Amino acid sequence: MSSTEPTTDRVGRADRLSAAEVTEVLAVVRAAADADGAEPLDEHVLLRLRDPEAPAVHLTARAHDGTLTGYAHLDVTDTATGTGVDLVVHPAHRRRGTGRALARGVLAAVTGPVRAWSHGDHPSAAALAVDLGFTRARVLWQLRRSLTAPIEPPRLPDGVTIRAFRPGADEAAWLAVNGRAFADHPEQGRWTESDLRVRLDEPWFAPDGFLLAVDTATDRLLGFHWTKVHERPGSPPMGEVYVVGVDPAAHGGGLGRALTTAGLAYLRDRRGLDRVMLYVDDSNRAAVSLYERLGFAGWAAHVNYHRG
Repeated sequence: MSSTEPTTDRVGRADRLSAAEVTEVLAVVRAAADADGAEPLDEHVLLRLRDPEAPAVHLTARAHDGTLTGYAHLDVTDTATGTGVDLVVHPAHRRRGTGRALARGVLAAVTGPVRAWSHGDHPSAAALAVDLGFTRARVLWQLRRSLTAPIEPPRLPDGVTIRAFRPGADEAAWLAVNGRAFADHPEQGRWTESDLRVRLDEPWFAPDGFLLAVDTATDRLLGFHWTKVHERPGSPPMGEVYVVGVDPAAHGGGLGRALTTAGLAYLRDRRGLDRVMLYVDDSNRAAVSLYERLGFAGWAAHVNYHRG
């Protein structure tokens, strides 16, 4: 992507992709993930790709024979804070200017701030960002842990119990607590009912892996640990601490730690997994410190670049 060699690829723009085009994009995504060891597109981008009604701008790069060589997704749902951009180039078509051509297409397609992710913190992406006037603004760490190592038992505060999420009953309460717990988070805190629903409809969703900490007497939701299991052909499954949140009114009692260890035990004992990962902002030092104390270690960094 950092090569200055001009590409012969054609960059096209569309507000919607056909089912065949989505299949092509997903094939490029899989090839890049296998080559780089990191998924090149955010989860919300992959979900939007499968929703033909989701508002977005799609840029596609194609070779002279029509082969899809690269793709950029422009999230235009909140342009006031910046258009979100995820970009991927097929490994077999790199270092020939395709990434640069797509990036210039992005800048030509939008006005105002741009927020672009580099998944895996690749040097080529960093060089391209500098060339195009982007600054490094945020780092998201992927941490990993073995589940064969000891897991401390969850120590719940008095009067608190853990139960499974109940589809059709817990959505509103969960959205309210999630919004309060992540009020300052640029993505998680803005989840809507639609954002929740599309994930509850995913094949990987398991209600018993969506752990809710509730007041034993009133069933009031205090916090949660939503787990996820990643399954890819040819690779052993891996668990994920998908999201852990605690209502600010319940802070200070160790509930976040207890929910985290309860979820780790679930992934090991109920799902039979031997490894787990999570994502955490580098700026959230309290969370990073907690996860390190629980045995997690750095695996990869994802960098968000901004251009005003």
